[in-house]
Amino acid sequence: MAAAVLGATARALCSPCWRLGTWQTQIRDTHQRASLLSFWELIPMRAEPLRKKKKVDPKKDQAVRDRLKKRIRRLEKASQELIPIEDFITPVKFLDKVRQRPQVELSFEEAERRALLLKKWSLYKQQEHEMEREAIKSMLEAQQEALQELKLTSQELHGEAIKRDPSLFPFEREGPTYTPPISNYQPPEGRYHDITKVYTQVEFKR
Repeated sequence: MAAAVLGATARALCSPCWRLGTWQTQIRDTHQRASLLSFWELIPMRAEPLRKKKKVDPKKDQAVRDRLKKRIRRLEKASQELIPIEDFITPVKFLDKVRQRPQVELSFEEAERRALLLKKWSLYKQQEHEMEREAIKSMLEAQQEALQELKLTSQELHGEAIKRDPSLFPFEREGPTYTPPISNYQPPEGRYHDITKVYTQVEFKR
């Protein structure tokens, strides 16, 4: 009954121009489509009232801008302090020529012995490299031959054999060290003096 009364009242209050175009505009301006019997909340109704703007003294505003411009000009005129790269600077104590290591002069026999030893070592490493290449080549050929035979025997086993092994990576290995490691070694907790230089840029005061 209430719905019928509200519907009749709405039809009575509507003007003849309330047609399809106005209806589509009303729906377009709302946030969501609601029932015809509910209140429609439009965007202007949900807007927050405008806040009162504070009056700014133009003289004070201009003074602040002038101070900022003056500070910028001072910073542009001031030379920037360059931070030196200490890693590229050789300390003075290492520039003393007295501390230079004298060049060792080898005898003729010692120089010939070292040259012959270097040639023997180069020949040995060359032969070792060729042997490793031949061993790898023979292993790859044997692997390919075994895979061909396995493929003729069973396709399923061949598919499992050529799958990638996820346990191979990540690969970790420790190389040779100069001295053997000490078991159960606990490094001491020492103290250090931080001598890192800190550089700050000096700015002008207002």
